[in-house]
Amino acid sequence: MDFNDLVIQLNAGAILPEGIVIATLLIVLVGDLILGRSAARSLSYVAVGGLLTSIGALVLQWDNPNPVAFFGAYSSDPLSVAFRGIVALSAAVTILMSISYVEQTGTALAEFVTILLTAALGGMLLSGATELVTIFVSLETLSISSYLMTGYMKRDPRSNEAALKYLLIGASSSAVFLYGVSLLYGLSGGETTLPEIATGMANSNGSISLGLVVSLVFVIAGIAFKISAVPFHQWAPDVYEGSPTPVVAFLSVGSKAAGFALAIRLLVTAFPQVIEQWHFVFTALAILSMVLGNVVALAQTSMKRMLGYSSIAQAGFVMIGMVIGTETGYASMVFYLFVYLFMNLGAFACVILFTLRTGTDRISDYAGL
Repeated sequence: MDFNDLVIQLNAGAILPEGIVIATLLIVLVGDLILGRSAARSLSYVAVGGLLTSIGALVLQWDNPNPVAFFGAYSSDPLSVAFRGIVALSAAVTILMSISYVEQTGTALAEFVTILLTAALGGMLLSGATELVTIFVSLETLSISSYLMTGYMKRDPRSNEAALKYLLIGASSSAVFLYGVSLLYGLSGGETTLPEIATGMANSNGSISLGLVVSLVFVIAGIAFKISAVPFHQWAPDVYEGSPTPVVAFLSVGSKAAGFALAIRLLVTAFPQVIEQWHFVFTALAILSMVLGNVVALAQTSMKRMLGYSSIAQAGFVMIGMVIGTETGYASMVFYLFVYLFMNLGAFACVILFTLRTGTDRISDYAGL
């Protein structure tokens, strides 16, 4: 392979938006070390500017004639661009929402923004990853950052409890997911990129082995945790109620969008032999999520907990697009998540404004508003 072929195979320009986020993250981190807390608000606006610049770079990649990068480990196709845009936009709006909230709690704003940028970076990489190791590293970057943000209010016992629950259940789901993809690696003959795994599976004479079914079950369990689908939703209400409100806003949109991007790319590419089976499973998950999420939300007394169950129900609605399994179905998922971004972040912005004035999130205290 000569130098030109190497450059074409690497195609490093595909991760230009992520490169901008990394540069922004370093600027905020170093700026906080040098300038201190006095510059925290300014650095927050720098972070928002970096994320918006990243979205601009994503727009330029929409019709990219060569979306595959890093020897097949990453893709910048339209599906990837759309989900990465949703993650970056949700992070930018979340930072704007969190400035006054974090300052009022007395904790460091620039450090919070740095962790949020790291979570956004993990979500964006996860949305475009097409190789098993890249997928898992991106997933853990998003997850660990989310754990840190959940427990960011160290003086609040509810925040500490939420972080511990999220960490324990999240670590378990990551282990289950990793075991599922390791089975996939073995069944495909030692391949790690999703297109090559699909090729390896196609060469197995179309037979459905027990190992493939077990791998599918474990992978779906890991993905269902990330998108908080019933019955893998137990962490969501407690974490949503105890976490800082801006963190909940990002988890309900950015983290969930990355989870759906992973679900589409991994299941459609790597499990074509059992497409009817995973369509059936997601049909059941969608029905359970819509019913339980909407019904249990009615009995809640905390606004954040009610929005947590609402988020579970919304995951059920989005899963309908996956069950349809066509380009129109996937496009409807992207459109729904884009609208959901503004609807949900708008709701949490109102909760933040109300909490800053009253110090409570009880639904009964909204009476007469």
